Amino acid sequence: MLLWFKAFHIMAVIAWMAGLFYLPRLMVYHTKVAPGSEASETFKVMERRLLKAIMNPAMIAAWIFGLLIAWGFGDFTEGWFHLKLLLVFILSGFHGMLSKHVKEFAADANRKSERYYRIINEFPTLIMVVVVILVILRPF
Repeated sequence: MLLWFKAFHIMAVIAWMAGLFYLPRLMVYHTKVAPGSEASETFKVMERRLLKAIMNPAMIAAWIFGLLIAWGFGDFTEGWFHLKLLLVFILSGFHGMLSKHVKEFAADANRKSERYYRIINEFPTLIMVVVVILVILRPF
């Protein structure tokens, strides 16, 4: 059963991370169009659908299956797992921040620059690198 949980966890993490990589990139392009324009309305639909149909369910599934795996293998006492869990909490907060930005764009109330979205677009990659190293190497 744990192998099924692992398979579903990996699929959910891939979908979630894809969204975390792509949504800020959409926002970079969204900042370049006029609020209320046809292009802006298209970006709003794309951002909302990505968040609601892919990212939110994938994040929930990643959490559920990840916790089931950790429970099954007894990882809750491991130091590497504590750091991984902290990083996943941070990614979840980043997800929440992106949700807020989607709402701001939907209301034509974005106040952030293209540069801001370009910079935050790199954040999930940095977290992912550390998490993969922790899971594979289990350094402590």
